[in-house]
Amino acid sequence: MTTLQTSPPTLPLHPLIHQLAEVIVSHWQEYLNLSPYELPDGLGYVEGKLEGEKLVIKNRCYQSPQFRKMHLELARLGQGLDILHCVMFPNPNYSLPMFGCDIVAGKRGVSAAIADLSPTNPDFTLSDEYNQALSQLKTPSFSDQRELPEWGDIFSEYCLFIRPDTQEEEKLFLQRVGDFLKIHCSQANKSSIVSTQQREINLQGQQYYCQKQQKNDKTRRVLEKAFGDSWANRYITEVLFDIPNY
Repeated sequence: MTTLQTSPPTLPLHPLIHQLAEVIVSHWQEYLNLSPYELPDGLGYVEGKLEGEKLVIKNRCYQSPQFRKMHLELARLGQGLDILHCVMFPNPNYSLPMFGCDIVAGKRGVSAAIADLSPTNPDFTLSDEYNQALSQLKTPSFSDQRELPEWGDIFSEYCLFIRPDTQEEEKLFLQRVGDFLKIHCSQANKSSIVSTQQREINLQGQQYYCQKQQKNDKTRRVLEKAFGDSWANRYITEVLFDIPNY
């Protein structure tokens, strides 16, 4: 029997990453009915070498009635690069967006922090319920807004992609992620199972999201250098952005 682990994995990471992991897991615990999600053998915890430095990746995965998979990844490369990656994959039986969040931190601080509730419908728009809730949030001000990648048509108008410059901006980012999660979990708990036709639309939207995310060459290059091409492709397609077959 699998024991459900409800605390983030421990690595000596940047403080903002630890704080964000706590925010994510605490919202999952408070609002959702969690159960374990089994990752493929050997992919829950991995170690490798990249240019002489140790790369450690720890994954935790859960599921709930509304979400087929909730993935939290923490990684550390040597003493100079810390990463948090999180995606909540909806159960296609529910019309829900994709929650995604990433942080990249180095010796000079956090270089990138992104969070979004990404639409999965053909129009790339969020529902009226999400728009109403998100539009009521106070829009934080950040000094360094970053540009989305070329394949970033999957992101919503509420996507936050920044390089936080101060501890105050880091706190604002944490608050915004908490707001996203509270809205997302609340809407999920109110949602109903959809028709077979709508389920297919939801599934296609989730597949498109995963295909776009798989185009992130930076992630692929790091994994290929550390573990080889075949392993990297398996990890990307089976752990990071698996495309569901229903």
